[in-house]
Amino acid sequence: MDIQFDTHNRYNPLLGEWVKVSPHRTKRPWNGQVEKPNLEELSRYDSTCYLCPGNKRSSGERNPEYKDVYVFDNDFASLLPTTPNDRMQTGPNGLLKAYGERGRCRVVCFSPRHDLTLSRMSTADIEKVLNVWTEEYEKLGESEMINYVQIFENRGAIMGCSNPHPHAQIWSEEIIPDIPAKELANEEKYFQTHKSHMLLDYAQYEMETGERVVVKGRHFIAVVPFWAVWPYETMILGYKRNLQSFSDLASEERADLAWTMQQLGIRYDNLFQTSFPYSMGVHQKPTDGQAYPAHTMHLHYFPPLLRSATVKKFMVGYEMMAMPQRDITAEQAAQKLSSQSDVHYRNTLH
Repeated sequence: MDIQFDTHNRYNPLLGEWVKVSPHRTKRPWNGQVEKPNLEELSRYDSTCYLCPGNKRSSGERNPEYKDVYVFDNDFASLLPTTPNDRMQTGPNGLLKAYGERGRCRVVCFSPRHDLTLSRMSTADIEKVLNVWTEEYEKLGESEMINYVQIFENRGAIMGCSNPHPHAQIWSEEIIPDIPAKELANEEKYFQTHKSHMLLDYAQYEMETGERVVVKGRHFIAVVPFWAVWPYETMILGYKRNLQSFSDLASEERADLAWTMQQLGIRYDNLFQTSFPYSMGVHQKPTDGQAYPAHTMHLHYFPPLLRSATVKKFMVGYEMMAMPQRDITAEQAAQKLSSQSDVHYRNTLH
């Protein structure tokens, strides 16, 4: 089977699911929704932004005149430490179930500058973000009630980001959420069968073949996974040794991860010459005190753009009712991304 052109299904070993690949569908005419291109030139400081230094937030609190990374409790947290642990079960045969869950949500501002993104920050400043993420992962995870810490970034209005100021969120909670839990179970199954780490084996294989590698660092690679669902979906993986969380990073690994994130971001932005939207998340070892010898830390990037800065991939119809489906192969996406310049397009406009 020629996987470059024929419709086929690919297996995602992390989730134990399949994705349908139909690359010929990119040739179909498009009369659907077209997004407005993100051409806005942001200022270094915005007096109306509730994340900029010195400005007042909705809670009434005023941000300090911070100079680097700034962290605070989310004013509109989805998880609260005071939630009662009530339970409910009703309906036929106890079909309807619910329970209260405690947690804590944090906001991490990457920079005091309103106009930056990770792709336009220096690697030294991205390292500062990684340092803070590490501290928050460790501090939040020390709490007896916190069993999982999810760090994520929604970038761009198209991904539901309500403020363009560069920032991420951290949700820490009592449960291990469904997607990380499914990944952990499949990693463990692979580990028990093969006595090795699934994602470390996979990263080393991608390094050998190079077909889907977008960015290659000294310790990390950014790769379009064979089983990607979103058109330009990527993962960042370590390929030299197994790492379970940010806490495991040596200084040279932290610096290389910062560089890999920056370089991936530059290639994203250069692809359609826009501030490329995505949802990014880090999957680390749970903080429940249990051993997870099979787990490998990794970063997921899920960008929605398909053909241009104005045409995105919609997850509707077949995707919602049957199984995930994508319109270009992982190899095609990796080739387009890896061929982009390592210099941000905005740096070449002046």
